[in-house]
Amino acid sequence: MAAHLTHVALFARDVAATVDFYRDFAGLHIVHDRVDDGVRVVWMSERPDDPDFVIVVIAVAPGDAGLPPRFAHFGYDLPSRTAVDAIAARGHDAGVLVRGPSDAGPIVGYFCMLRDPDGNLVEFSHGQPINPKAVARIADR
Repeated sequence: MAAHLTHVALFARDVAATVDFYRDFAGLHIVHDRVDDGVRVVWMSERPDDPDFVIVVIAVAPGDAGLPPRFAHFGYDLPSRTAVDAIAARGHDAGVLVRGPSDAGPIVGYFCMLRDPDGNLVEFSHGQPINPKAVARIADR
């Protein structure tokens, strides 16, 4: 199984300020911008087209100091839903499964969530495109 790191999700009290920071200091580009249930979600990448990796900025205040943010996570892409199921089963057996496999529909895809030894969340997904062209095709359906 070859997992490919596709994104890191961060929480931000002020999405516009966070976007400006990463634009100004890291030269990142917005490649996707949407609102889910009233929460703004912005994807940023080094390349404006065909990104391999994105930073996901979510308009939710970070958690209290000393605690992992509520859903900040590393995101890995897997080659199939079967591979997601296999990772989830291994995570369950190891006692680190946080969320079993579920299909969150277009854009998010099929995923499970594990917790690493330090409490950080790690998402393993299939069918979660980060290329803005692919996301636009899904959103237009």
